[in-house]
Amino acid sequence: MSPRTSALLSVAARPALQPMPPAPANFDDYGADVFGTAAIRRFLPAPIAEALLATITARKPLDPAIAEDVAHGMLTWAMERGATHFTHWFQPLNGGTAEKHTAFLEPAGPAEAIARFSGKNLIVGEPDASSFPSGGLRTTFAARGYTAWDPTSPAFVKRHPAGATLCIPTAFCSYTGEALDKKAPLLRSVQALEKSVRRLMAAFGQSAPSAPFSVTLGAEQEYFIIDRGYHLARPDLVQTGRTLFGAPPAKLQQLEDHYFGAIKPRIAKFMAEVERDLWRLGIPATTRHNEAAPAQFELAPVFEDLNLAVDHNMLIMEVLRQCARRNGLHCLLHEKPFAGVNGSGKHNNWSVAFAGRNLLDPGSDPRQNAIFLTVLAAVVSAVDRHADLLRASVASLGNDSRLGGNEAPPAIMSVFLGDELMAVVDGLAAVDNGVASCLFAVSSSQTPPLGSSGKQQTANCEPKTSTPALRVGVDALPPLPRDTTDRN
Repeated sequence: MSPRTSALLSVAARPALQPMPPAPANFDDYGADVFGTAAIRRFLPAPIAEALLATITARKPLDPAIAEDVAHGMLTWAMERGATHFTHWFQPLNGGTAEKHTAFLEPAGPAEAIARFSGKNLIVGEPDASSFPSGGLRTTFAARGYTAWDPTSPAFVKRHPAGATLCIPTAFCSYTGEALDKKAPLLRSVQALEKSVRRLMAAFGQSAPSAPFSVTLGAEQEYFIIDRGYHLARPDLVQTGRTLFGAPPAKLQQLEDHYFGAIKPRIAKFMAEVERDLWRLGIPATTRHNEAAPAQFELAPVFEDLNLAVDHNMLIMEVLRQCARRNGLHCLLHEKPFAGVNGSGKHNNWSVAFAGRNLLDPGSDPRQNAIFLTVLAAVVSAVDRHADLLRASVASLGNDSRLGGNEAPPAIMSVFLGDELMAVVDGLAAVDNGVASCLFAVSSSQTPPLGSSGKQQTANCEPKTSTPALRVGVDALPPLPRDTTDRN
């Protein structure tokens, strides 16, 4: 019997899944395995808790003097959740995460031991860095590396069948200070962006040093799910995460009937388990659906602080793999596991906020929103000037051939503003002296924007009217508000 026939028979022999019995839904376990604000206030003395929270929320420098108290509180909290070990959890340049587990156990005499976790163990670790990729920054015999606690991303407990481990998010650097991971450059970029945003807001008379600043990200995660028997029958999938040979599938994406289709019971059970595991880790996974290609699906969380969202995405991928294995499935996260159909990616929904204001929100009247227009111009200019760096950051054999025709190819760097915002930009650009004495309102009946006909757009200083709602032609349906731009 061939491996494929054996896999088919094992799938056919699976018993049908029964619906979950009715029970009240709740989210009581959300964040239960995260050392978040509630746990910090419960397990740390009040002054220590407030000092740590100031570092987390306002990015103030961490006071090393509080490390011992924080470590003791974190140890008590983690052991209540069954943790026997801790690890500095980091993201080396290999596309995954890394961890070295160390027991809390400390000998106290013959056949005696106590649990101990020191402030030094919390703040810094020293893994061997010689076997991690370094981008050619250092010689292989220069082995020393350091992991440094990142207090802005909360510690969490990771569970496994025989226990649990306290995971402390950290940055990873070499003995001479070069970044050997993805977190350190990310934190540097957030710091640089905050400096520029505060300079910009000061130019608009909003220079309060204590005003909160944040960068947010919502990273969607696409993935393929196949039966574990099929996966084990394909050596190319096992070794590389994608198919390297074989005939094209009989059914591709001709009818687009998989996208948003009814979720099969076996997949729905898997998705529910994934969400329960993620919710315990404080990851706000809210959306699940069938994606464009057969056997492809998507999970999307609510946007969060950028650094936290990246850490959470690494955990999402790990949980997807683990839950798939528990359900007799296999999760493929390669950008292009199958030829002929869409690959998988991560749409990064990104924004920046100052004093609680989303600087990339056009508002009800973008023509009068000078801060938004300035930030918009800065983003467009940055993409124009640094398209080569943006392109290099995503260029790979898998990513360049990832899509199947429904979305913009990664090889094309572009900015799409939508008709309304494009009209505003064209109107501002058409002002001869470069300074707008009034802003521009454009409708389909007015002169086309510059670039569509080559004619200069005329100024219109009449008050802007709100964008009309969409009407479908069915009286029973409510009017639908229309966003400023289309999506892609």
